[in-house]
Amino acid sequence: MVVRYSVRPARAEDAETMSVIYNEGIADRATLETEPRTPAERRSWLAARDARHPVVVVESDGVVVGWASLNIFNARDAYRHVADISVYVARNSRGRGAGTMLLQRLVELGRELGFHKLVLAGFPTNAASVALYGRLGFREVGIYREQGLLDGRWVDVLLMERLL
Repeated sequence: MVVRYSVRPARAEDAETMSVIYNEGIADRATLETEPRTPAERRSWLAARDARHPVVVVESDGVVVGWASLNIFNARDAYRHVADISVYVARNSRGRGAGTMLLQRLVELGRELGFHKLVLAGFPTNAASVALYGRLGFREVGIYREQGLLDGRWVDVLLMERLL
């Protein structure tokens, strides 16, 4: 079955679905984030974004099944050409191309907005994500050993980058 997706800018009314998707990622331990998000928190987060750090959603048949963002990497001016990225896909849509659509759009936006590089930090044990990023031209830079404490155990964090 071929799934058709469309990507568009996130809106305040997407906050509820975005929080559900983010909370699935938190519960699935796809992030070092541990605090569940609420629709109100996501609405505030969206409202605080600037034009250079957009958030997009991917839809299938009008239903939001994932979201992604370009984030400030570091507040220092010398880093203004580097964006950190986030990509989250609903459990029931993973492995079906939604993440690819989101990541492709982030690369396009990164170029349009004048970024030189996109970076991310993820888990080296998340093979599907590592493979997705690799397919879209991200390279592994290194691993922070025992970077975070999650569920009482230390976890490594993989750093990846893509020059635009």
